Amino acid sequence: MIRAGEPKPQPGTPRYIKHRRRINIAVIVIYLLYTVYEADYWVRHTGDFFQDLDLPVDVDERKIKSRFRRLAAIYHPDKAISPDDHANAEAYFVKLKSAQDTLTDPNKRFAYERWGPDILTWQHASSIRDYILIGLQSSGPVYGGSIVVMGLLSLTGYLQWGRYWRYLVFGCLALIEYHTLSRPYWSPFLTKILNPLLTTVTSHPPLLPFQFLALAHKIIFTFFIAMGQLSPFFAPPAPPGGSSSSAFDEQQLQRLEQLAQTHEVEAGRLLGLEMAPLVGDEAGQADLKGKVREWFVQNTIRADPEVRDALGRSMQRKRVGAPAGARNAGTMNQAISSPDLHRRTLSSAPSGLLAFSLPSQDPKQVFAAALSFSQRNNYHWFGLEGFATPRPEPAATHPISEGSSRS
Repeated sequence: MIRAGEPKPQPGTPRYIKHRRRINIAVIVIYLLYTVYEADYWVRHTGDFFQDLDLPVDVDERKIKSRFRRLAAIYHPDKAISPDDHANAEAYFVKLKSAQDTLTDPNKRFAYERWGPDILTWQHASSIRDYILIGLQSSGPVYGGSIVVMGLLSLTGYLQWGRYWRYLVFGCLALIEYHTLSRPYWSPFLTKILNPLLTTVTSHPPLLPFQFLALAHKIIFTFFIAMGQLSPFFAPPAPPGGSSSSAFDEQQLQRLEQLAQTHEVEAGRLLGLEMAPLVGDEAGQADLKGKVREWFVQNTIRADPEVRDALGRSMQRKRVGAPAGARNAGTMNQAISSPDLHRRTLSSAPSGLLAFSLPSQDPKQVFAAALSFSQRNNYHWFGLEGFATPRPEPAATHPISEGSSRS
């Protein structure tokens, strides 16, 4: 509940989802309970032969005949005055006569208590066995069709949640109905539990077996509807796999595509803002593109270890034929003259490269020492923590004798 003064939950928030879930469940449950009450009201409003004669359900034949004679004397059509009253009295008298004839015949009473007034239209049925066969034949297609429909819905994926309970409840209903229809006595649940409870706690009249089965059918049908309506609120979320994996992957791909398009548009907009001062200046744009390309090469490509190795191998091949001291410059193990710069063991470094490290962590000190070393020794510089490669020089200008070394 929302207290006075509190803001209304916004759609999509956890509180909004929780309240909406509770409201939906309450509405569905109340409606389904109303359908059960409506079915019970219809059963009571329709009535039965025992209520028509105002007799208990366990009355014997003698009391039935005595009660009919008393009611016939009161509601006989000959005592009606107007034609309308005569027609109504005649219809009511026929109903009383049918009730008396049905309840005084043991076979018809057995069938009426289990199948209701429909037995009055059954032809060629005189014994209990005949009534049972006709009754089972009338209810068999209903159960068979229900099983087929439930199976098809399960195969198509509409009855996945609670499928076990659906089949279990449906099987229990079929078993109860078969037991109620085929036994010469009433169901103990009806005679010892349900009817005593209804007559003691409420003013509801006792239920006959066919009324009990009608309510059971309505309750089970309502139960199936409730499971179908409430399953989205209680079923756990399906994992992204199985039959729904393709649909889940498609949704994820669409989301990624939308994000990529959004980022591309945003990047294009930002680039347009950065390039706005250079609109119309082709020389400036070309210079900017060249600087960006150079920055990309220096900071991204050459920083890759594989690129460094490839550069080292390339420089080694280019220095074939140089003096021995120049070829072996990358494998020397002497200390560098700078007191803060130390040689690294070059057994793992590419041939032709001079690798080094500095104990100090100050970037300015590292850069100054490395730059001084490169200038003194005429080395190319490939980064503060990279490699220094000997710069090739003409042999005539700077001759290097065999076996010489650089420090």
